Amino acid sequence: MNKIRIAFFAEVLIRDYDGATRTIFEIIDRIDSSRFEFLFFCGTPPNEDVGWEVFHVPTVPIPFNKDYKMASMFMMGPKVEQRLREFDPDVIHVSTPSPLGYFALKHALRKNIAVTTIYHTHFISYVRYYTKNTPMVTSFLECALVSHNKSFYNRCYKIYVPTGAMAHELSEFGFNRGLMSIWPRGINLSLFSPDRSDKAFIQSITKNGNKNIFFASRLVWEKNLETLCNLYDLIQARDLPYNLVIAGDGLAREELKSRMPHAHLLGHADHDELCVLYASSDYFVFTSDTETFGNVIIEAMASGLPSIIADGGGSRSLINHGVTGYKVEPTDAEAYLEKIELLENDANLKATIINNALADVQQFSWDTLVDGLLSDYEEVSTPIFTHGLSA
Repeated sequence: MNKIRIAFFAEVLIRDYDGATRTIFEIIDRIDSSRFEFLFFCGTPPNEDVGWEVFHVPTVPIPFNKDYKMASMFMMGPKVEQRLREFDPDVIHVSTPSPLGYFALKHALRKNIAVTTIYHTHFISYVRYYTKNTPMVTSFLECALVSHNKSFYNRCYKIYVPTGAMAHELSEFGFNRGLMSIWPRGINLSLFSPDRSDKAFIQSITKNGNKNIFFASRLVWEKNLETLCNLYDLIQARDLPYNLVIAGDGLAREELKSRMPHAHLLGHADHDELCVLYASSDYFVFTSDTETFGNVIIEAMASGLPSIIADGGGSRSLINHGVTGYKVEPTDAEAYLEKIELLENDANLKATIINNALADVQQFSWDTLVDGLLSDYEEVSTPIFTHGLSA
């Protein structure tokens, strides 16, 4: 039997670099080499052997975001085109509507190859954080970005969207709902578990016996970090017995250290450390309303950590309000604290929320999700003569 050939395009191919790359490596780790042949094109290459050929495209810096670089197609188009012709893919998977992604999409449309894509990052929602003081610029940039993204995603064969809430929001922007399939993110339930709790470990960080409110994310302002700072201010002003423990790194980290001098900013934490931090904390807050999914939320739920999250973005679908956790108005710091105090004063309610969340999170199996994705590759690998799209 001939193997199905997949050309996979991604800007970054480093394990655990962000939520998108974690998802990509969950796929890579489960590829059945007896059924598939993969070729990866990327801007930032992996620092490990991924088991498949990786074609590295040179990168250029991204303005205002030194954490990321973007693959540049300047002078590289003919080389990428030649390698694609040699590989002769049955399916092309594109991770990002970047110049590299657009190049892959146009090649696929010319050659009548199905394009699949996972909607990893809700870039549209980032605009207001970078232009919040210039409403007219915000409106212009949002319209431009929506138009750009629609022109990309609406020419794909299938768009994997992580939650129903995100599918609805994209539909409101004019994305073709008929192309979308709900494909959530998974979790390693043997790693993220209440059994990982180590109170001595977290007390070695905080140096006290206070209750610990945990936050994990890339530290960039589009994660609504201002509200996290406001929550810190409330805790300090009222002299409440809570520590704020923050895992993650990013452009905002140094400013956050200055803004929250008594918070515990731990920097980047790998999964082996994260699972202990989750399970050893008392509450999880997540202020971001720009997520497409929100892996950290299901990690917290699986760790037995009651979660209070922003009621916004794709991640709102992950919490059944009042049953598996709480959703609050994203910028209302007082509301996050109210839910923490509610649970702190009602042990039975807290235990119920934890148990409900532990039961709910069992549905997020990476093995099942990746198997379904790979089966879809097989299904769409035949020529799509009637798809009706053009380059």
